[in-house]
Amino acid sequence: MIAPRRRARRGDGRLLREEIIAAAERLLLERGSEEAVSIRAIADAVGVTPPSIYLHFAVCDARFDELARLSAEAAAGATDPVDEIRRRGMAYIRFGLDNPEQYKVLFIEPQLNPVSTEEIAKWACLQDMVDAVQRGIDQGLVEGPDAFVVTAGLWAYVHGLVSLLITKPGLPWPPIESLIDHVLDTAYVGIAPRAI
Repeated sequence: MIAPRRRARRGDGRLLREEIIAAAERLLLERGSEEAVSIRAIADAVGVTPPSIYLHFAVCDARFDELARLSAEAAAGATDPVDEIRRRGMAYIRFGLDNPEQYKVLFIEPQLNPVSTEEIAKWACLQDMVDAVQRGIDQGLVEGPDAFVVTAGLWAYVHGLVSLLITKPGLPWPPIESLIDHVLDTAYVGIAPRAI
């Protein structure tokens, strides 16, 4: 019997995730088929209980669901697609700053394996933003090659801000609210229609 795994230190959730994925891949290669790899076998290989594996991934799913809910709530009062884009950006920033440990696991820690389309489908807030950007393009309020490219660029803006504020809290930042407003304002400048 494998000795129980020692409890991870705060912030080490990504290590457990990596161990779970590595163990699953190793067992898959050893056994040659997906059907031959059970949750119990993975749990035994990592030194955790089977419910721990479900719980770890359920927590990630729950945080994606929470982000989608907060984004939808923020967008509910939008007056047009540009206002919706800004509100969704603000909700994303707030989520990250209010949940730094979860944000690190979801968006900062390196992900060595490709993200499946099934996993991306869980990110409802990403599709909601793509839809808002598309409405902005359709109404002539947003300019860009296509809605996904514009959304990816906007995501880079807000993710960069959240990541810096989480990982570099000791820097002498300007007032956070002013910084957030500035980032959201300049993000829109980049996608606003150009005057001819």
